[in-house]
Amino acid sequence: MSKDKLIVANKKFSSRLIVGTGKYQNMTECAKAIKISGADIVTVAVRRVNISDKNKPLLMDYVDPKKITYLPNTAGCFTSKDALRTLRLAREIGGWRLVKLEVLGDKKNLFPDMIETLKSTEVLSKEGFKVMVYCNDDPLMAKRLENAGASAIMPLAAPIGSGLGILNETNIKIIRNQTKLPLIIDAGLGQASDATVAMELGCDGVLVNTAIAKAKKPFMMAEAFKNAVISGRQSFLSGRIDKTLMGKPSSPTKGII
Repeated sequence: MSKDKLIVANKKFSSRLIVGTGKYQNMTECAKAIKISGADIVTVAVRRVNISDKNKPLLMDYVDPKKITYLPNTAGCFTSKDALRTLRLAREIGGWRLVKLEVLGDKKNLFPDMIETLKSTEVLSKEGFKVMVYCNDDPLMAKRLENAGASAIMPLAAPIGSGLGILNETNIKIIRNQTKLPLIIDAGLGQASDATVAMELGCDGVLVNTAIAKAKKPFMMAEAFKNAVISGRQSFLSGRIDKTLMGKPSSPTKGII
């Protein structure tokens, strides 16, 4: 399993668990949870990160960007214009080109606006960004994002922060079967077993924030997700048995005493 890497935009990562940096009680808790999770990539909401107030903590003081890959995202953007401006700013500030695109449709459900998302993906790809795209679980839209130059497809499992787990396994399977891009479940996971299910469906990874940050014991949950992703990946690579309607005896049926 040590040779089984997550590859996104030609970059290799040892962990298939990506974690967010929001919703923790403080930066110290955030940094410790990330370390326990074993994640190589953390998402950073560019619009919400502190870059000017010296009296407030800086994420970089707690999570070393030389050791952990920062994935700037456009959380809080509701138009293509805002998303493009945000990621161009991230490129100017830190030189980041591997980014996560997220264009939301409304503030209540936080579902992605796929028209604005698709438009943004096309523009960013032409500008040389490697775009990991948060999207709905529609196989047709996922294919359009791939054709538009996306570097990874990131369908939601359920609404952001809902903890409902994967609501449409069939669509996730269809997306898996039709794309060669990394497929990473993003949003809606609530417990470690949800991550295992995602990996057993053939996903290349999962992104988790709320389920860890708001757990009663976030450090324990971070470790649980780490183990769940590894277990689910091993299970997928092992090849499950076929499902049958009838039972099949486990012991030999011939030569019975």
